[in-house]
Amino acid sequence: MGELNWAGNYEYRAARIAAPGSLDDLREAIGSATKVRALGSRHSFNALADSAELLVSTAALPPAVRIDEQQRTVTVGGGMRYGDVARHLQEAGWALHNLASLPHISVAGAVATATHGSGDRNGNLATAVRGLRILRADGELVDLRRGEPGFDGAVVSLGALGVVVEVTLDIEPSFDASQRLFAGLPWEAVATQFDSITSSAYSVSLFTTWDEPTVALAWVKERADAPSGIEDDFFGASALTTPRHMIETMDVRNTTEQLGVAGPWNERLPHFRFEFTPSNGAEIQSEYLVPRARIGEAIEGVRRIAAVVAPLLLVSEIRTVAADELWLSSAYGTDVVGLHFTWVRDQAGVEAVLPALEAVLLPLGARPHWGKLYLDRDGIVPSLYPRLDAFRSLARTFDPEGVFTNAFVARYL
Repeated sequence: MGELNWAGNYEYRAARIAAPGSLDDLREAIGSATKVRALGSRHSFNALADSAELLVSTAALPPAVRIDEQQRTVTVGGGMRYGDVARHLQEAGWALHNLASLPHISVAGAVATATHGSGDRNGNLATAVRGLRILRADGELVDLRRGEPGFDGAVVSLGALGVVVEVTLDIEPSFDASQRLFAGLPWEAVATQFDSITSSAYSVSLFTTWDEPTVALAWVKERADAPSGIEDDFFGASALTTPRHMIETMDVRNTTEQLGVAGPWNERLPHFRFEFTPSNGAEIQSEYLVPRARIGEAIEGVRRIAAVVAPLLLVSEIRTVAADELWLSSAYGTDVVGLHFTWVRDQAGVEAVLPALEAVLLPLGARPHWGKLYLDRDGIVPSLYPRLDAFRSLARTFDPEGVFTNAFVARYL
């Protein structure tokens, strides 16, 4: 039996699927199987969550939210969605440092794959993790805290250690934010002033189809407590006076409020509203996190093959992520720039295009997003993670029988 992902392009495979409603039920389900994978909000686009025997959905686990104001942390159930956590925090006067484009993704799933928001000084979502509670295959609960041995390997784990049942995250006082859109950013400005563009606000995203004479849209997000001072010209791009979806054919009502209208952080940092169907739905996504020092070469290389890429592309996003020390993070040891590709839902067509794209990006050290569609036919990706051997050792310690390993994970372990 199978379970379709959110976009409908991939069916997770397993002999059976369980949705335990309690920790005891989860422990019993895991104990009854020799191969198990955890399934979050179904936002991955590849075989990462496949299981030869049992898939356990975390969606029905208790949605605990415990705020510790003294420690400035929140502890939540791993299966909770960021949008739900954010609403609880905002109501209590607290915030997370950043959110991904989609607030519909589960906390544990996003953390385990190094999913990210945007901003030169903002680490990915996993960098906010202060602690983890992991249920191992032998039924033991293991608590790990930041600074303890193995913690930096356990945060971005691809689900290979066990089921993350609770996550403790750093929080900060709530803040307001706003976003403005600018149209027609010259490619020359991107090439010569990239650092100035991306550092000009709390978060900057550039949207393009690569074959355009200019970058179609720049989305600029500002914190109210740190205004950028940007006026109606953004490095040659003009401020829009009407809202826009990044995909021209899509309903703008799905996007968070624009035009500089200030609002709570959780209603501005994501691109999409929590109460609406996100993005396009019928799509496929790929993303490659390029070392920031190589971004000029990466952009030039993708533009050279625009005629190959654009026909299958709905839109592409360029945004920045700060470096971290999490072993399997796509930003391990270096600031990165994410080149995200939202494709039409044509699996064969996209897979035919990816070799040309990866021939440009992987030699530059670009790390594919663990949960998106990529091929890596030459097996380059493992060489891009200097701490991979240490992670393999950690995985053997947590799961010596390989209960939480599948074909996707085994390719790297």
